[in-house]
Amino acid sequence: MMLVLGIGLVIVYDFTNGFHDAADMVATAIASRTMSAGRAIFIVCLFTFLGPLLGGLAVANTIGEFVDISDTSSHLAQSVVLAAILAAISYNLITWKFGLPSSSSNSLTSGLVGAAIFALGSKYINWGFSALGNGQLEGFTKILIGLAFSPLAGFIVGFLMMKLFLSILKRFSSKSKKLFLFTQYITVSWLAFSHGTNDSQKGMGVIGMLLLANNMYSEFTVPLWVILLCASSITLGTLFGGWSIIKTVGFDIYKVKLIHSITDQISAATVILGSSLIGAPTSTTQVVTTSLMGVGAAERPKHVRWMVAGSILKGWLLNIPISFLLGLLYCFLITRIF
Repeated sequence: MMLVLGIGLVIVYDFTNGFHDAADMVATAIASRTMSAGRAIFIVCLFTFLGPLLGGLAVANTIGEFVDISDTSSHLAQSVVLAAILAAISYNLITWKFGLPSSSSNSLTSGLVGAAIFALGSKYINWGFSALGNGQLEGFTKILIGLAFSPLAGFIVGFLMMKLFLSILKRFSSKSKKLFLFTQYITVSWLAFSHGTNDSQKGMGVIGMLLLANNMYSEFTVPLWVILLCASSITLGTLFGGWSIIKTVGFDIYKVKLIHSITDQISAATVILGSSLIGAPTSTTQVVTTSLMGVGAAERPKHVRWMVAGSILKGWLLNIPISFLLGLLYCFLITRIF
């Protein structure tokens, strides 16, 4: 019963993840008026689906193994996972309702920590501090560093990439610059592939935890059917995207033209895919947004709408404590109901 419910909730989580992040991936392309919404969403859906199939399982392993449920009762383990998923879904829907970017990754991991501390205690969380002392990243430390530093990396890469492109463009004629129109399709595809690779694996990791909690495997495992299920769910969510967020990311932060859109997408995709390769979860929303801030700051810092950026930052800062409390609350309710 709880296994079926849990898998169903992961499908909803992946759907809301794709629904929420679709706008982030196409916002700058649409805002720059170089690509129609229909064409952009088709490309994004295609490569979002391919990402989970070809991107490996490093992030899924990180998510699935940072809370130790192997030595706990099946009921408690499943309660923790269900509570974390509900916390992430709830926060995704709340921020979508108000048209605010948020981090599904922050919501899921914070909800998981809150639920695990309530039901199991902090000793069941692999904080990763001892490994960090040995120069290695694992457990919660890897997750925290990935989520905390990827937005900063997005800003820095976006800033440097924009400076590079501005210097290159000075050497091209206006006719040559039309080649960048084709480049837009490549960068949108790359960003969507990176998003699918990183974000879908969080759902895979959660289902892997549920399968382990139900003793269906002796160790954490992500079978092929789980990969296909999560890939399909996040792609379907992307298809129905949360378009109200396009205005916030695509229009309210910086006046976006073709060069800004391409630079933002290259920068964000580089950071997200790089994080995926080392197993560090990232937030597509955060990286895309901070990359655009970096792009704007490199060209005209005074034209970046820092007040809008500040309101987005406040939303992110609220994300972690609210999701933590939601995870704790949902775990309390689940353990009382089931």
